[in-house]
Amino acid sequence: MGLKKTAKGIANFSVWVLFEICSLIIKLLPGRCLYGFATLLALLSYYILSRHRRVALESLRIAFGQEKSLAELKRIAKVSFVSMAKSAVELLYLMDKPHLLRNRVRILGKEYLDAALKEGKGVILVSAHFGNFPLLLARLSLEGYTTGGIMRPMRDARMEKIFLKKRKLLKIKTIYSQPRRVCVETAIKALRNNELVFIPLDQNFGTAGIFVDFFGRKAATATGPVILAQRTKSAVIPCFIARQPDNTQNIILEPPLQLKYGLKDKDSVLINIQNITNIIEKYIRRYPVEWGWIHRRWKSQPSRMHFSNREQLPIEIGDKAF
Repeated sequence: MGLKKTAKGIANFSVWVLFEICSLIIKLLPGRCLYGFATLLALLSYYILSRHRRVALESLRIAFGQEKSLAELKRIAKVSFVSMAKSAVELLYLMDKPHLLRNRVRILGKEYLDAALKEGKGVILVSAHFGNFPLLLARLSLEGYTTGGIMRPMRDARMEKIFLKKRKLLKIKTIYSQPRRVCVETAIKALRNNELVFIPLDQNFGTAGIFVDFFGRKAATATGPVILAQRTKSAVIPCFIARQPDNTQNIILEPPLQLKYGLKDKDSVLINIQNITNIIEKYIRRYPVEWGWIHRRWKSQPSRMHFSNREQLPIEIGDKAF
């Protein structure tokens, strides 16, 4: 146990040092060199981080193995590393430059959000670890929306402190997923104050959620967004951020979902979560390099169907900065 703890400490310290070095380089780099630096980082990571590369290719085979060749899957994996690196350097570069952030990130479908907020019951933004989703939160906050996201703190407390400070500067509320009861109460309070609550719904959730079809295979999925909507009657709006060829970004807001009610609780939640998952799959198929393939989405498989009800709201979003 001691050796494992020491190894984790060394790994966290190494990440911290690398983060500090990259932050310094980005501060010194001209803006025109930003994406070249990101591409270099991505290619080095792709070849050095063999475990992450293997997980990405394994995930791609599950999703597209019957549709795409091995060469196509390798290309998507490599470009997805580039996309993640671009997102990382953008965060460090743009979060302190709100004027540039406004110009580089457009909002499409804003009318759906405004109409939903007129109902006064808040909006649940359902999404995925897709594209530069922290910029999505930052851009909506800059637009004047009171915005928050449910998240776990980062493994390294020093990095969490940095990103928490950046979120506060951009007026993005942090709703920590633990303690769970506090998380749920805070999310409900935000929705009743007519705010936005952002919840990605694309990570493996073990036995705490329900199993739905995702790329033709069962995937353990959280139920929180639907259960929160049942409690608060808030609108549920799918939203995604997609990179364009010129490295600007589009936030895409879809019309509010027409959730299915009136069935047994278990059946209603299952149908609604499946519908949300279908939308996430649609966007991943449309923009495959934007999704985080290094996550083992299908790791848990159902030995028996498990349903998590209102007693336990599985609504965490993973170890991300936002």
